[in-house]
Amino acid sequence: MDPPGSPYALRRARPADLQALIAMETSAFTGDRLSARSFRRHVESPRADLVVAARNGEIAGYALNFYRANSTLARLYSIAVDETHRGRGLSSRMIGDLERKARQRGCDRLRLEVRIDNDGAIAAYEHMGFRPIGRIARYYEDGQTALRMEKSLHSPTARLAA
Repeated sequence: MDPPGSPYALRRARPADLQALIAMETSAFTGDRLSARSFRRHVESPRADLVVAARNGEIAGYALNFYRANSTLARLYSIAVDETHRGRGLSSRMIGDLERKARQRGCDRLRLEVRIDNDGAIAAYEHMGFRPIGRIARYYEDGQTALRMEKSLHSPTARLAA
């Protein structure tokens, strides 16, 4: 569901997107990267939603949710936007799309982890309605702490994103 006039289309990732996803992952992250094998698995997995933002056939960003059987908790596992496409609201659009998909699967909460030193991402997540619920020491490859955040998918803020 793209805003009228948006040049970016949101869609489920396809096997043909794998090389672009791997390139984006390499460019966006210095560590804790998803492997080609992981992306391949998530494209096909019934327990994942891997969404891409595309413009003119080019992948501009991706977001990945995981789901567990018999759970009402969805997990935003990873999100990245290519540097040349940042500042256009793609992260919030992709997360909004994943929120809708999670609600359709019966989930009532969306959880994520973010580096404690990533002030920009933390502020963006808070703006989208996520709230801190804890910390995980030495979560990342380099030993950095993660801030765990969660959002209710039944809150007034969640309905605005729908």
